[in-house]
Amino acid sequence: MAEPQLDETLDSTQRNAVLAWIVTVILAALAVNHGLADSYRWFAFTWFAVAIVLLPVAAFRDPLAMPPWELLVLVLLPVADATVLGESPLTMIAVYIAVAAVALVAIVEVDRFTAVRMNYPFAIVLVVLTTLAVAGAWNVAQWLSDATFGTDYILDGRSQDAANYALMVDFAYAAFAGLLAGAVFSRYFQSAREYADEIDRTPTQEPQDKTANSGTGAVPSLIRDRLDVPDRTVRLLSRVMQVALAVLLLYGLVTRDPTTVTNSAIALGITFLPAILEDDYRLPLEPGLVFWLTAAVFLHALGSAGLYGVIGQWDSVTHTVSASIVAAAGYAVVRAIDLHTDEIYVPSRMLFAFILVFVLAFGVVWELAEFAIDWSAQQLGMTAIVAQHGINDTIVDLVYDVVGAIVAAVWGSFYLTDLSQRIAGRLEG
Repeated sequence: MAEPQLDETLDSTQRNAVLAWIVTVILAALAVNHGLADSYRWFAFTWFAVAIVLLPVAAFRDPLAMPPWELLVLVLLPVADATVLGESPLTMIAVYIAVAAVALVAIVEVDRFTAVRMNYPFAIVLVVLTTLAVAGAWNVAQWLSDATFGTDYILDGRSQDAANYALMVDFAYAAFAGLLAGAVFSRYFQSAREYADEIDRTPTQEPQDKTANSGTGAVPSLIRDRLDVPDRTVRLLSRVMQVALAVLLLYGLVTRDPTTVTNSAIALGITFLPAILEDDYRLPLEPGLVFWLTAAVFLHALGSAGLYGVIGQWDSVTHTVSASIVAAAGYAVVRAIDLHTDEIYVPSRMLFAFILVFVLAFGVVWELAEFAIDWSAQQLGMTAIVAQHGINDTIVDLVYDVVGAIVAAVWGSFYLTDLSQRIAGRLEG
């Protein structure tokens, strides 16, 4: 019975490849058309989608290594709509369906053609995060084009605030499209897994030694090992920042400044998170990580108290440090899940891409939350706890989020592995 089933799988694969190639050729033709019409945004996006589709074909030198053709149709629809109608409200909504479809294609290819292994919940979350990350990267690229080449993709003659409002609407569309893509992915996840099992084009999975570096012995320290600063000094600096936050909270209460009170109180509460993890969940963090976390919230609290307005680059510094914390958390959690279950496997060489996706997606979600808080405060006649200051502020925040992600990704494999082992141990316990 195995041979007929294999033949049936091959026939299905060939049919899918033929249809997928037809859609891909149409996409390439539309990309050329957009280039000739000076519609460079759609030209770049369409060729980017074509490149994602053809990566497995080039890697395996196999014309049958194509993603499901139905997903490519989702990419094709808004591109064709832009060709016929130009820039229309329908196109601006549909483009994020295309963004979600491209993210979906990428995740399907990662699961089908690489050593990465994902279970269903992990894959769905990754589809949503990838959609948000692609949306963030796409808008950053358009803003950079405006700033470098004088195009008007983002500003388009609008004020900073108006352009920022439009961007937040776009991000909301992207979030909805990402959730929709996650639901659509359920249709392809099982078939993609069965395909990979029947037609093995997947590279040999790297051997996993889940007992290596099990957390025994000395815990690596970012500050002690690199800067030769004793752990006692690092702990003292963390305590000094906690005391400073408490003083800032008291100052906000005395001056009745709700923004200072809220931000310093939240920041002070976050600094006690490592102690909670250690006492309640037996998950000790080395002093350098505690200092890293405390410094991030301390810098943000100082900014909210007035430094954001006084020092122009203070916001960029806080976003970089905060993004590095988010990236570190993403790294530690993904590695811990990888170590905890055989259903999920992420090769170390691909963790960098996962961290970038995680941080960019988190940055988009944060900007949406910041916008919602700012807008709600304006409607209620209140002072916003956090506020946005135009499109440039939002895009620069996203750029520095990437910088923070790169910092954490470079150092993560050296200094966060032990933390991942401890989290995995708690999951098993």
